[in-house]
Amino acid sequence: MRPTVRAVFDRLSLRRCVALAGMGLVLIGLSACAARWDAAPGDSAPRLQVQNRLLLTPANGGRRIGPEALRAGDLLLSSANGLTSVGIRLLSVTPVSHAALYVGEGQVVEAVGSGVRVRSAADFVAEEATIVAFRHPALNGAQAQAVRDYALAQVGKKYNTLGVLLQAPFTLQRQTCELPVVPGLVRDFCIRGLAAIQLGAARNDRFFCSQLVLQAYQQAQLPLTTADPLLVSPADLLHMREGDVPSVRTEQALQYVGHLKSEDDAPANAAVASSGN
Repeated sequence: MRPTVRAVFDRLSLRRCVALAGMGLVLIGLSACAARWDAAPGDSAPRLQVQNRLLLTPANGGRRIGPEALRAGDLLLSSANGLTSVGIRLLSVTPVSHAALYVGEGQVVEAVGSGVRVRSAADFVAEEATIVAFRHPALNGAQAQAVRDYALAQVGKKYNTLGVLLQAPFTLQRQTCELPVVPGLVRDFCIRGLAAIQLGAARNDRFFCSQLVLQAYQQAQLPLTTADPLLVSPADLLHMREGDVPSVRTEQALQYVGHLKSEDDAPANAAVASSGN
């Protein structure tokens, strides 16, 4: 029996759907992984560098530091063991979910669900599972003071809940801008354009964690990026580090200072506790 025209059409439609689905999976697998071509020395061919999704730790070449190694203005990127932190890390495909500012004198300022607050560095270290510190290499004393003054002046202000809610769909859709084949300038323009459409309703008089960090540096006349703080996440701050590929254009790469805490500490702490018993 010869197939009818409708049967042939249905079969072709099914194949097209399968092909489109496969292409979609390929794009998802490649997305959220910005890349750039770095010039090689001499006559060597340019080298493709892909965004680094891993976090340097004391176990793989990083270094352990204590709070005394911090300076006012240092950025603290962290993660916790709660569901919210896990969800953010899965969504952004990075090992960090929170950003805070060390403002000196053993104090940390951060924006959390209850609003902007200041607390001791010791309390911050105790509650987070992983904490890594980064530093702007050009930050001088006056600018560090400006960062501190601005951050402390925001204590008590409300959390930018709307901004965070808008971040979730934006984080997913912006991944199409971050395909490895997309040039840096195009990627930056794409992300900013998408943000202008999706994040335009968010308020600038309230803060989520990375927004507070970015605005503090803007007030110190030392912007980390020219991008709107509303579109920058803790993951974006992580990729502003030296040797990585930032998702948005940065003014200065951040220096790695060290780890105040890492997940590698858990087995060691457990061993110490058991030996003490």
